[in-house]
Amino acid sequence: MNRTRTFLHNVIKVVTGVGLAVFYTFPLNAQVAPTLNLYGVTGLIDMPSGEQQPDGYMQIYHSQFGPISRTGLTFQILPRLSGSFRYVGIKDWNRKVPDVFATYYDRNFDLRYGVLLESRYLPAVTIGLQDFVGTGLSMGEYVAATKTFGPVKVTGGLGFGRLASYGPAINLFGPRPRIDFGLGGQPNYAQWFRGKAAPFGGIEYQVNDKLSLKVEYSSDAYRNESRIRETFDRRSPLNYGIEYQLSPMLHFSAYSMYGTEVGINLSVLLNLNQRPAGGIGGQAPEPVKPRPPISENPQLWSSGWLAQPTAMGLLIDNVNNHLARTGITVESLSVTGETAQVRYRNLTYDASAQAAGRVARSMSQTMPASVERFELVAVVNGLPASKVTVLRSDLERLEFAPDAGTALRARTTISQAGTPLPLALANPDLYPTLAWSIGPYAQTLLFDPREPFQYNVGVALRARAEVAPGIILQGAILKQVASNMLSPRKTPSELPKVRSRADEYYTEADPAIETLTAAWFGKLGQDLYGRVTVGYLEQMFAGISSEMLWKPVNSRYALGVEANYVAQRKTDGGLGFRNYRVASGHVSAYFDINKDFTGELNVGRYLAGDVGATFTLMRTFANGWQVGAFATFTNVSADDFGEGSFDKGIKMQIPLAWFVGQPTRMARSFTLRPIGRDGGARLNVDDRLAAVLRSYDQSGYDAQWGRFWK
Repeated sequence: MNRTRTFLHNVIKVVTGVGLAVFYTFPLNAQVAPTLNLYGVTGLIDMPSGEQQPDGYMQIYHSQFGPISRTGLTFQILPRLSGSFRYVGIKDWNRKVPDVFATYYDRNFDLRYGVLLESRYLPAVTIGLQDFVGTGLSMGEYVAATKTFGPVKVTGGLGFGRLASYGPAINLFGPRPRIDFGLGGQPNYAQWFRGKAAPFGGIEYQVNDKLSLKVEYSSDAYRNESRIRETFDRRSPLNYGIEYQLSPMLHFSAYSMYGTEVGINLSVLLNLNQRPAGGIGGQAPEPVKPRPPISENPQLWSSGWLAQPTAMGLLIDNVNNHLARTGITVESLSVTGETAQVRYRNLTYDASAQAAGRVARSMSQTMPASVERFELVAVVNGLPASKVTVLRSDLERLEFAPDAGTALRARTTISQAGTPLPLALANPDLYPTLAWSIGPYAQTLLFDPREPFQYNVGVALRARAEVAPGIILQGAILKQVASNMLSPRKTPSELPKVRSRADEYYTEADPAIETLTAAWFGKLGQDLYGRVTVGYLEQMFAGISSEMLWKPVNSRYALGVEANYVAQRKTDGGLGFRNYRVASGHVSAYFDINKDFTGELNVGRYLAGDVGATFTLMRTFANGWQVGAFATFTNVSADDFGEGSFDKGIKMQIPLAWFVGQPTRMARSFTLRPIGRDGGARLNVDDRLAAVLRSYDQSGYDAQWGRFWK
């Protein structure tokens, strides 16, 4: 084993050294794309660099050298700002010092900000905070600068904290206070950029557009891992490596680390601004059917057809038949003189603008020539969400015009849905509706030190019935097929155990009734919506949840109130209850910060009876991806909350259309918490009003208006 490791070290060193030695014989290449280090951030090998990834990029990675593994993700939040979360495992932790676990696990959060972007004369400069809210094992700060010279990038920087634990050091900003890790999860402001500062640096040479060679000098002594715990032998500050781009999305790296170890890194790079499958495919849209000039056929433009008793029935059937192939269903149709209003349900298109475009095209095919004004009202869960008004003559004139989307949007209005026009005819075949599916499901428990990744996978039977407009019955039953869940841990808690029993629900409920609910959705007034849901709301709680939302279509702001009364369910997945009952609820404010970012503030009472507020910041991409973070602060002290100090985490919503390249409204939501505790726990309820209506307000249409013509 040692001979193999030594051989690999020598191979990596020779390849790297020869490549760097002969780079002067190569012509200058285009600017080198940033590569990643073993921490999953833009950098050299173990050290950071001054560069930033392109805006909207996400990296998911796993790296390993010696006993140390790191798994995590990094997201480029803004062109200059990125954030990272990683899970670190260090084997042989108790080799020299007795400890509870043979493998030590830790969670890290990082932030990086680009002070300067590279220019002709100036380098890219980044300031970074590493593990700034964790337990502090990986804690460090740095300033890194990178300059590109043809195919070569040169990086130099100053590290603080663990990044100043090796080599010559100077004290720039005073002594570094001794850190009290406590329960972790809180920023250690007093330590930032204090104490000794040590230099690090390196060179990267891009052989071609796929292969890069690297060498670096590391200022990290790995004092705990190498000197105190003796998990590996650090003999040299020099690291060498190669990085190969298997595809634009998949990168692989191999390294010689600290004179004794071999390291690898596998990274998946996702550009959330684009789809890996290319554009959205699917069935081609119908063409807009132009009307003949009125001078050629005045009778065709007459509105006398309105007097025919069968006219409305024929029209609604024709529109429905045209839309049947698209997964759009007509709820009602009304026509008065020059105006036709169709209310429709979009079950297919993730872009609300694309659904509106399909409806408008179908109306051009089916409406009499006298109808000039199309009012397109999207209906979601029985709620008329908004109204898009387009002129038929604009559709006919602009379909093949340059920049047709922008031109049409300038002449289109988006407003409140209002009431149906007089004599509206409802689709007689619509209600009741029943939809069901059988498909896979997965449940995960993360970061348990006994087994960091635990899962249940199985089959889920889901059903949904709409018995009348706004009245929905739905439920789901889960049956496990495979699992590596361990027996539940006895987790101490100073609070009612509203979430820390999750492992009991996952291990003891098979099969399990996940949800079984009846819900009512209604329009309470202008800009005012309501919801009441009763039943088994989630796997851990059942009861009643009510909500009211004020949301003008053209406003950047919305306000909501939610009140719940629930009982904790038994852990066997059946219909029984435990003795715990609680009233919870929140006042919520929703705001669009700009076209990319939305914020949400929830203030109220949580499931454990604690009172406080949750702030959520999300970035939404035009293709439906959402990435963000949240933090909850309540009247529960850090000591009573337990490890982590307060509830926080990362949220993502991934549209299936992004992967498959076909229109679908299916999406998967994830919430990643470093620690799952009982404080700040909110009830999980399907179809909260703000989420249901968001894609049908003005900003939702504008975000993907280019797909109106698709």
